[in-house]
Amino acid sequence: MATYVYETIPARAGKRAKRFEIKQSMKDAPLTRHPDTGEPVRRVITGGYGLMGVGEKSTPAPSRSSSHSCCCGGGGCGCHSG
Repeated sequence: MATYVYETIPARAGKRAKRFEIKQSMKDAPLTRHPDTGEPVRRVITGGYGLMGVGEKSTPAPSRSSSHSCCCGGGGCGCHSG
């Protein structure tokens, strides 16, 4: 079972999306509705530190020294400036 991140799709402009995690089989279709509230949802693509390399020359994943996290993982959303 894999853990997937979903977020609600706000019905009105200005309303914030709510994120949640759910465990599903990789064979399961993505959710289209929140299991508790019935709100429409979309799956969020998140990055990880998994390596997809073979051999001894693979480099270890970088460690984070900051407790800050965001949807982009630090790659260009502007929240990591400075």
